[in-house]
Amino acid sequence: MSPTPPARRRRIGLPRRVFSQVLLMQVAIAAGVAVLATGLFLAPLSKQLDQEAMRRALAIAQTTAQDPKIAQEVRSTPPSVDGPVQKEAERIRLATRAEYIVVMDRRGVRWSHTDPKQIGGIVSTDPSKALAGKEVMEIDSGTLGRSARGKVPLYDAGHRIIGAVSVGIAYDSVRARLINAIPGLFAYAGGALAVGALAAWLISRRVQRQTRDLAFSDISALLAEREAMLHGIREGVVALDRAGRIRLLNDEARRLLGLGDEAVGRSLDEALGAGRTTDVLAGRVTGTDLLTVRGQRVLLANRMPTDDGGAVATLRDRTELEQLGRELDSTRGLIDALRAQDHEHANRMHTLLGLLELEMYDDAVEFVGEVVGDHRVTAEQVTEKVQDPLLAALLVGKATVAAERGVALWVSDRTRLPDRLIDPRGLVTVVGNLVDNALDAVAGTPHARVEVELRAEGRTAVLRVRDTGPGIPAEQRELIFTEGWSTKKPPAHGKRGLGLSLVRRFAERQGGSATVGEADGGGAEFTVLLPEALSEPGLEPALTATAPNAAEEEAR
Repeated sequence: MSPTPPARRRRIGLPRRVFSQVLLMQVAIAAGVAVLATGLFLAPLSKQLDQEAMRRALAIAQTTAQDPKIAQEVRSTPPSVDGPVQKEAERIRLATRAEYIVVMDRRGVRWSHTDPKQIGGIVSTDPSKALAGKEVMEIDSGTLGRSARGKVPLYDAGHRIIGAVSVGIAYDSVRARLINAIPGLFAYAGGALAVGALAAWLISRRVQRQTRDLAFSDISALLAEREAMLHGIREGVVALDRAGRIRLLNDEARRLLGLGDEAVGRSLDEALGAGRTTDVLAGRVTGTDLLTVRGQRVLLANRMPTDDGGAVATLRDRTELEQLGRELDSTRGLIDALRAQDHEHANRMHTLLGLLELEMYDDAVEFVGEVVGDHRVTAEQVTEKVQDPLLAALLVGKATVAAERGVALWVSDRTRLPDRLIDPRGLVTVVGNLVDNALDAVAGTPHARVEVELRAEGRTAVLRVRDTGPGIPAEQRELIFTEGWSTKKPPAHGKRGLGLSLVRRFAERQGGSATVGEADGGGAEFTVLLPEALSEPGLEPALTATAPNAAEEEAR
């Protein structure tokens, strides 16, 4: 058989629960304070009782020395057990409950004493101070033991010192008073300790509820896990107190919002400034998966209130996803245009094949010339007015897409844009967004038409896109530039409502503006002003085709 394992010895130590530890510590503190207060009270009380006993002895001695009969009898009679001095001293002693009253002459010979055998003898303590005319209070030991004493000089009728009077109060009575006071003092201390223990229990119960009866080690582990989780996840977390001040930012939130340690303790308006991001995090805009743009990032925000009146907001970076979604939309549009062109090309090939089979060669040549000419004329008209190749290619492609959707896309006769753009790709993004929105607005309406105007005024680029759609109500003309606002159904990849917001942000970053109004004859007219968008005449524009433009950076 295997030997029986030894029983584990239980270690005596602090309890693990926060409630028990706090209660134990508070009770220990209350008990320590009660003991300390009792000790601090007893120390001066003992001294006070000594002083009181000495003053009482001195007062009895003063009263006795002022009796003229005693001074007269000391001068006229010898010390005697039955003498008048002894009788008067005993009378006063019994009346005042003093331990002894000793009357002495200048030689220190006793004329009275509690013990009659001591009368006529020399006193056991030094009477020189009293005989020198001084009053003395002291705690000293004599023939009757330790006592509180008072000594005064004894004067005759001529105010000459003829002796002294010494009165003693038994020190045992002083100690007895002190001991008698201790139970009452302990009772008060015990009552205070009980009240302190009750208050400690109530506070500990509150701590127990707030800490959910966890141990200190559990709380420490939870804090360590929370720190590791908050700073390890790839989602931004912003914690706010009930006053709307930031009390926690994890690493991802600092990166997405562009904030540092100085933001902690400040309000959202102070740390982020006014804007949709601040409104979303502060709860002034409600909903789930709210889109917002912060700097160059597209964020998806959610906010959850907490029990203490604060809130926790989470942020996800949707920049790359949004960019991929927009590229997907563009790709789908290109596929639709290619599919439409494929059908149109097939019809033209069938027509051409029929003419050739019918040996109508002249008609076939004329038909091919017309088709090629139409495309050439369209491209030439665009390139004559828009000399930047990226913008010209964009407009030619959009014209094809618009034609397949039954919309006439015109380039205004006022369009004149030289090949001096500093950031052509940024303007391509702006034009593409506005043209796409205009095509969506007029598609399916009779006589649908979209007009694009691009011109240069010095170094300022002016863009206007007009459509014949229903237009934008006056009360919504600022709202449409807000992140996440859209009247269209969301695409397959997620949210809408970023295109116009990015257009305005791009314009404002260039020092310009983006506005919307009513076009002549109805519909909407978007106007974008971009100061310093063109280089000076004769200077080569900066090469930006190989680097991400500002609008694309904004989308990222």
